[in-house]
This record gives sequence, structure tokens and C-alpha cells, in this order.
Amino acid sequence: MEIRQFITFRTIVDVGSYTNAALKLGYTQSTITSHIKALEKEMGGELFTYTKRDLKLTSLGKELIPLADELLDTYNRIAQMKSDHKVSGELKIAAPESLTISRLGPILREYTTKYPDVNIILSNGTCGQNQKDLMSGHVDIAFMVWPQLEAADCIHHQLHKEEIVLVTSPSKNRHFDHYKNKETADYFITNEDGCSYRSMFETHLANHKITKFQTMELWSLEAIKQTVMSGLGFSVLPYVTVKNEIEKGLLTMIEHNEQFEPIYSHLLIKAKKWQSPAVEKFIELTLESI
Repeated sequence: MEIRQFITFRTIVDVGSYTNAALKLGYTQSTITSHIKALEKEMGGELFTYTKRDLKLTSLGKELIPLADELLDTYNRIAQMKSDHKVSGELKIAAPESLTISRLGPILREYTTKYPDVNIILSNGTCGQNQKDLMSGHVDIAFMVWPQLEAADCIHHQLHKEEIVLVTSPSKNRHFDHYKNKETADYFITNEDGCSYRSMFETHLANHKITKFQTMELWSLEAIKQTVMSGLGFSVLPYVTVKNEIEKGLLTMIEHNEQFEPIYSHLLIKAKKWQSPAVEKFIELTLESI
């Protein structure tokens, strides 16, 4: 068995096909195939099979994943030993847009100043997707905005309690009862399905038998804020993301008597996984910033 065979195996699991693994690793597809055939010969059975042209893991392949992860973690740790005194390499972070624009900027700025040899790759996704990317090994660190969190197989740091506010244009009615009683045809302007504070708000509506609002789903926080400012409706957002607009009078908070479920920002790393110095220093800096 060779370490490159396990790297190839794990890459196929992550990207879903031999072709994509070849592109990611810079191999020919025949090389990818030979790696897997050699590994299957050593393992005594198939690791992958095709079902209606879709590549699927066999039971043996599924059993191999945690063992391969442990092996690759150890390999990476050994490879890092020679440069443990220097914080370098690659750091992959997944975060929701709300935290990226409101809280991560100063942390990233200080981190890149202290550790210029680290290449940071930052991706934005829903909180659920960020956690999946962490568990699949696509990223080293995941941020989430979520209620109280019990994350299996993760080391979890709760960061800030995020105040969730209802906002609208200053020209609109400023009490939520006006919207609940359907005295207006305003839209609930929000981001993609799966967003934690959108889900919290819609669950609150359902639990209190409040009729759902006509929804306008937009692709970014900036688009949401601009649309709300134009007077088309209201939104539900973390206060930290709209603080500047509220202080400038571009948005106003809607008064209400609702008791929303509290939401927090969280940092997660994968449990039972060796962390590089780059990851450790980023976690340290993030916790110091609270």
C-alpha cells in the first residue's frame, strides 16, 4: 500500500468521480484507476461500484474512510514536523456571508499580518453546508450562525450571541403587528432556504400560527438590504450586519413583542483530527478576539 493510493481514494470520495479526482490531483484517469485497483487488491475487495452510472462506495469502501482519514492525518502531521516552528501552508475556512462581512474581517486582517506565509481559502455557504464541508474534509474550520449547538464529532466554540432584528425602510410602518395582521402586502425579503435565522423566523411563525408572508428570496445580504431600503418589505437579519445602515438612518428596526429563539455564532473543527499550526493559530486568534 502507498500513501498516494489513500490520497486518491479520499479525493474520489470527496469529489464524487474518478474524472474530478484526476483533475484535482493532476493525474491521468488511468493513474487514478491504477491506484484504486492496487488498493482494492490489497484490501481484498471493491471500494467503489457504479449504480445507474453513479459512483457509489461499497460497504468495504465506507469502512475504509475513517481509517484512511486517520492515516492521512498522521501522514500530514509527520510531513509538517519539519516546519512546525513556522506557520505556513493552506488554511481553508467556510463561513456564512453574515459572519464574513461582519466579524471575520478584522480577524483575517490580523492573521494575515502575523502569518503571511499562510494561504487562506475562504468560502461562503449556508451553515448546514459549511458543517458538511468540514466533516467531509473540504475545509479546516467552519463557522455557523445557529441556535444552541450539539455537534457530533466536532470541537465546538460558541462565540457571540447574535441579536436578530426585523428591519425595514424608514418610510414603512415600524411595528410587526402591522405586518402580522396583513395590513400590508410587503414581502419578507430573505436569503436562501437553509439560512439559520430565516429558518428560526419561519419556525416561529409556524409555532405561533402566524400566516407566512409572501417571500422574496435574494442571493446576498447587500441585495437584501438594498431591496428593503427601496420599500418593498422587511427582513430578519443579525443586528451586526445592519448596524451601519441603522445608524445612518437607511434602515429602521421594526418593534415587536415576539420571543425569538436565541442564535449564536459558532466555530467548529473536526474532532480527533490533528490540526496544523495554521489552524491552531487561527482558532487562538479568533477566541482572543471575542
